[in-house]
Amino acid sequence: MTALTGQPLDRIDGIMKVTGDARYAAEFPQARLAYAVLVTSTVASGTIASIDAGRAQSMPGVLLVMTHQNAMRLPNGGRAPLAIPAGRRLTLLQDNVVRYSNEPVAVVVAETLEQATDAAQRLRIAYQPTPATLDFERAKANAYDAPPQQGREMSTQRGDVESGLREGPVRIDAVYSTPLQFHNAMEPHATTAHWDGPRLTLYDSTQGVSGAAAAVAAQFGIPADHVRVISPFVGGGFGSKGSSWSHVTLCAMAAKQTGRPVRLALERPQMFGPVGGRPRTEQHLTLAARDDGTLTVIGHDTLSNTSTFEDWCEMSSLVSRMMYAAPNGHTAHRLLKLNVGTPTFMRAPGETTGSFALESAMDELAWRLKMDPVALRLKNYAAIEPQERKPWSSNALRECYARGAERFGWSRRVATPRAMRDGNTLIGYGMAAATYPANRSPASAVARILPDGTAMVASGTQDIGTGTYTVMTQVAADALGFPLDRIHFALGDSTLPRAPGSGGSQSVASVSPAVQAAARGARDRLIALAIADAGSPLHGVAADDATVDHGWVVSRSDPSRRDPAAAIIARAGGQPIEVVSSAKSGDEKQHYALHSFGAVFAEVHVDADLGTIRVARLVGAYDVGARLNEKTARSQLLGGMVWGVGTALEEEGLLDVRYGRIVNGNLAEYHVPVNADIGKIDVLFVGEPDTRFNPLGARGIGEIGITGVPAAIANAVYHASGVRVRDLPITLDKVMPDAARAMRT
Repeated sequence: MTALTGQPLDRIDGIMKVTGDARYAAEFPQARLAYAVLVTSTVASGTIASIDAGRAQSMPGVLLVMTHQNAMRLPNGGRAPLAIPAGRRLTLLQDNVVRYSNEPVAVVVAETLEQATDAAQRLRIAYQPTPATLDFERAKANAYDAPPQQGREMSTQRGDVESGLREGPVRIDAVYSTPLQFHNAMEPHATTAHWDGPRLTLYDSTQGVSGAAAAVAAQFGIPADHVRVISPFVGGGFGSKGSSWSHVTLCAMAAKQTGRPVRLALERPQMFGPVGGRPRTEQHLTLAARDDGTLTVIGHDTLSNTSTFEDWCEMSSLVSRMMYAAPNGHTAHRLLKLNVGTPTFMRAPGETTGSFALESAMDELAWRLKMDPVALRLKNYAAIEPQERKPWSSNALRECYARGAERFGWSRRVATPRAMRDGNTLIGYGMAAATYPANRSPASAVARILPDGTAMVASGTQDIGTGTYTVMTQVAADALGFPLDRIHFALGDSTLPRAPGSGGSQSVASVSPAVQAAARGARDRLIALAIADAGSPLHGVAADDATVDHGWVVSRSDPSRRDPAAAIIARAGGQPIEVVSSAKSGDEKQHYALHSFGAVFAEVHVDADLGTIRVARLVGAYDVGARLNEKTARSQLLGGMVWGVGTALEEEGLLDVRYGRIVNGNLAEYHVPVNADIGKIDVLFVGEPDTRFNPLGARGIGEIGITGVPAAIANAVYHASGVRVRDLPITLDKVMPDAARAMRT
């Protein structure tokens, strides 16, 4: 049987999606379903002085107007004693305090969505405003050191920075900034809640069914097994759906108080604040190098905003701890509090923003040294991880540079800025390194060989659009020895064997070893039944001489001796063969540094008069270990690179510092790339399977694609225009004035 793992197979769930058979959180039918609409605050700080719900409550079809005055009381105010991402500080209508604009303050439930929407607009809420902190620059005066998060120290020091500065006469000392950004997945957040006595079922758009179940159970103070979360399909999450936000529990509260199943889907403007986003960052980079380009110091200090009620840090400085072989360095993270919703994970959190700053600074250093940017990075390649001095589990970064540069045609680059043009179009070449850590968490899976000769394999993971159904079916097929069409893979249900949330690029790395182990265990039991069965053609065959091929147990030495799985199970009593297996990391993290790597090359075109920017080409060469499906892996990287274009040129949440609202808080005005914005994208895979990391040699692939892209584009814009933009997004107004002055001179 030809190995299926790694093959570019079409998505198993593809037909379901294009025909509408795939059901999302807001599409599960329920008898007597009621509809909820979330009402959010219009002030950024203060208290609710009064609520006039009379008109809304009396409107046709209205079942409940839930506010802090009548919402059910939750134990400990609804605080879940869990770690992030499950244990977020939520707004569950337990008091009258308002902490940011667009914060949930009421839920209106009615027989129809139209009735609930109409009634929500009739709700009259009076506020007692208090001064809000909204200006990033003014809030700097009260910045503080970020506390440790996710098991990481926020500040580090290595070597002697002062000595390194003296040894490195060529320096870059610059500040780079990135704006507020917000998730806008195709499917907004949505939840359907149904109580059956003391037990709660949630159909939720989530990146972690197990985490969501644990969080909601803790908020209600009920046993964890009393909450079931179902999420077979997710229309994009990108970090925002990694936490269980206020609307999930509010929907369950509304269902409890009405005695009806309730559905609550966020409106597009409600994606801006109540469900997180990427915070604003200001990053101070200090690089020092000898005249030959050898780095002597890397300093990276990050300042980012959080909310007034929860510490959440964008760990942008982490990338500078491990990327280059500088003997001396320091990193730090500081926070400032604003009256905004708490930030959260957003595709490659920290690495996206941090690599923009670091890789832009490296490009500036290359120009100052009059050195090729690729050569500078090769000069400072880290043969071992610099901070903890561990060898890499695998690292093909140098090959990424070489293969990417060759495919891109980097040798055609003319070094002088503004020297490459086609008529009135300035052409720029830029590049940057990409990286993301390899993460893995404990996971479990079950494999059952059924009496009809088919197999069911399952794990409580999620498919957030990345191809998990397909990839896990491929892994199971190879481990069982069954064809794809005789395997059903199930996921998206918190009652299945527990698996981690789909974040941190860890689903494949964590779940596939568990699936492989369970499937191999079931295969071995099938073989054992056959060779022990006097009625089987395999009776008496040595265990190591037997295998499973296309669902038949077969002798390796004599393929004519074969027995189908269904017949073996029937003779053994007709009961399914079931194996549950778990997989977790060993001590590899103690011995190795675990990362994926890449090199991104960008060609941009800048109009010499207008400053308009177009990304004509991107080439990305990536070392991500084994690819379990060549097609879905490439799609993940393409998607990340497209998002990198948006990060570089378009995405920015504009905060009104008077009222705390996001001015462009809807999908019409929050700009993201469309097809017309994207030029040619070329993806290359380099490197070998990383079997030191996990048995399949596969590292996560969902997030590395965005890292490096914003810096590569920024560096190409400088090469084209001669204008160094350190403040994302790079818009024409930041390029045009300087470009015009440069032309005049």
